[in-house]
Amino acid sequence: MTASHDSLVVLYGATAGANGAKLGSDERELVLLVWQVVDLHNKKVGEVHKVLVKADSLELSEQIKEETGVSPEEIGKAEPLDRVIVQFNQVVSSELKALGRSSYCLCTDGQLLVRQVLHPEASKKNLVLPDCFYSFYDLQKEFHKCCPNAASVKELSIDSMADYLELSIDNTVNEFGAVEVTTMGAIILSLISEPYNYGFKNFETVNYKFETGPCSKADGVDGETVIRARGLPWQSSDQDIARFFKGLNIAKGGVALCLNSQGRRNGEALVRFINPEHRDLALERHKHHMGSRYIEVYKATGEEFLKIAGGTSNEVAQFLSKENQVIIRMRGLPFTATADDVLGFFGNECPITGGKEGLLFVKYPDGRPTGDAFVLFACEEFAQNALKKHKEILGKRYIELFRSTAAEVQQVLNRYMSTPLISTLPAPIIPVIPQPFIATGHTRDCIRLRGLPYTATIEDILEFMGEFTIDIKPHGVHMVLNQQGRPSGDAFIQMKSADRAFLVAQKCHKKTMKDRYVEVFQCSGDEMSYVLMGGILNRSGLSPPPCKLPCLSPPTYPTFSPGTAVIPAEAALYQPQALLAPARTAQPAPSAVAYYPAQATATQLYMNYTTYYPSPPVSPTTVGYFAAPQAAMAAAASSATHAVLPQPGALVRMQGLPYNIATKDILSFFQGYQLHADSILILYSFNGQPSGEALVTFPTLAMATQAVSEKNGQLIGRQCINLRLV
Repeated sequence: MTASHDSLVVLYGATAGANGAKLGSDERELVLLVWQVVDLHNKKVGEVHKVLVKADSLELSEQIKEETGVSPEEIGKAEPLDRVIVQFNQVVSSELKALGRSSYCLCTDGQLLVRQVLHPEASKKNLVLPDCFYSFYDLQKEFHKCCPNAASVKELSIDSMADYLELSIDNTVNEFGAVEVTTMGAIILSLISEPYNYGFKNFETVNYKFETGPCSKADGVDGETVIRARGLPWQSSDQDIARFFKGLNIAKGGVALCLNSQGRRNGEALVRFINPEHRDLALERHKHHMGSRYIEVYKATGEEFLKIAGGTSNEVAQFLSKENQVIIRMRGLPFTATADDVLGFFGNECPITGGKEGLLFVKYPDGRPTGDAFVLFACEEFAQNALKKHKEILGKRYIELFRSTAAEVQQVLNRYMSTPLISTLPAPIIPVIPQPFIATGHTRDCIRLRGLPYTATIEDILEFMGEFTIDIKPHGVHMVLNQQGRPSGDAFIQMKSADRAFLVAQKCHKKTMKDRYVEVFQCSGDEMSYVLMGGILNRSGLSPPPCKLPCLSPPTYPTFSPGTAVIPAEAALYQPQALLAPARTAQPAPSAVAYYPAQATATQLYMNYTTYYPSPPVSPTTVGYFAAPQAAMAAAASSATHAVLPQPGALVRMQGLPYNIATKDILSFFQGYQLHADSILILYSFNGQPSGEALVTFPTLAMATQAVSEKNGQLIGRQCINLRLV
């Protein structure tokens, strides 16, 4: 920005850790602040002021001890940062008043002191910095503008600038900090004098707050301005992420929280900064902390950002066009809910911005409601009042409420709008091949580790388990990878007995591994397989998985006869092996190798059909990889030629089911109609989410007609169920 100031205040600081080019990269606190007023009008400098700052940790690096001669005892007796800031304001105001000056701007040696030290530390300590810390001159950049032939900005230092200007430095000043401030003052006076007559006009700014806004896929995004942050707490909002990067300017609408296949946040976010310089400074915050969690920061591309945050819908663009609104996501709405119902749900204490215009229902491509909606509120107070209605009842369903972001609106809309409708053409049936290394069964002799550091190795897990390592089965450690082949933070371990698994879950739950606490759950082989297929397992129990359509490479399918009954891909369902036998079967594949290449490994076998991708299992004794014989894999493939299909008879489609519906719930609903588990097929959408529909096969057409007549419109839980003959 451009402005004219009467004076500059030269500011210099040091932390308890690394300084110089690495200032602020290690999260260490500020321990020294030095400043001096420079009167631009009279070309004079004021007195040098030097103040120690009390740090929470009194451990000092050898570099700072040697350079400053300051001891931990002196730091412990100093004033804390908030009082030092007040003292700074008072002293500067007093000096300016004595000089008859009214305005000033800070001037620092580079960007680091303001952007990487003062603002991040103030944010962590919940301190509000005065307005003067939101604008400053970077002396290195100003010098380069005045003397472009001297050196590049990155190569400039206080000494090199002084040497270029051939300045004679006052040797009577030899204290660390005071020398630097005095030299910077002399450089400024030299630049504004003959022969340069340079004017300080364009200063740097720090954003006061993060601005939300929409992003279009047609927008151009510089690939050198985007980072990926990993390891975020699942409840983090875009404002929390902006606070983590406080001091760096994020582009408008530049925070995109990533969602997993179930539409929930996965602990990652893509962040777009205003220029590559700020992106590079953000990378220096790799493994800095948000609360007790360290956050990993990596480079990302503009294409990745647009894939997550970009949208093409005019309806969404219009919804997000209202700036500086707080977005709330509603989940679990009745399919019959109207805009008036939602307005009445929130009431007068938290009015929706623009009434019905501040409400966006999420729908499938055919116009059917998904049960999700987004709502705009004008201020934080209204949003807080709205969030208090979390799990209150609308109609006959309780409604979940969450803070959301513009990028999440785009992601959710993109995901649902790209979900194909149920196909009218027969799709090839893909046999579900059993997991070759995970023994299924109901015995709870396994454990799940959740929340592992992404850098965790097998050795880290063995050290974490301590004395229980000897109870791990050979080849019983399974690291789980996400769909990009990166560690997901999960692992499954098969123990020698259920008792040992129980003890591990009790003694290791929420123990720390590399500054992160790790959750440990006891589970069975069946439950482990369920989670690997996309189910959810925690201490509240197990939610069954929406098995995804296998992704085969190459996509070679056997030929089916025209009369063969098939299931649409959207209806793919993971069933226990015991249920496969009585089901109708499709034509057997000519050969198992038609599905998997001969060179397929165990890792490829997993990656072909699971939501999460386990690595090859590891033996705790050899810490080596175990490869399955190809013959065993072929046998597994050839034995899995059954597909789950409705039994012969009249078919009834159920609509409006709760998303957490189970087979036993449907059996209970149709009690007395001679149904069994094999008669029921719960449908999932192509993206793996429950569709709220199921197919039920009755023994006779008459019985199916009777069921529709008697049961149509009745409730399961709080949901009204629609039935119709297919």
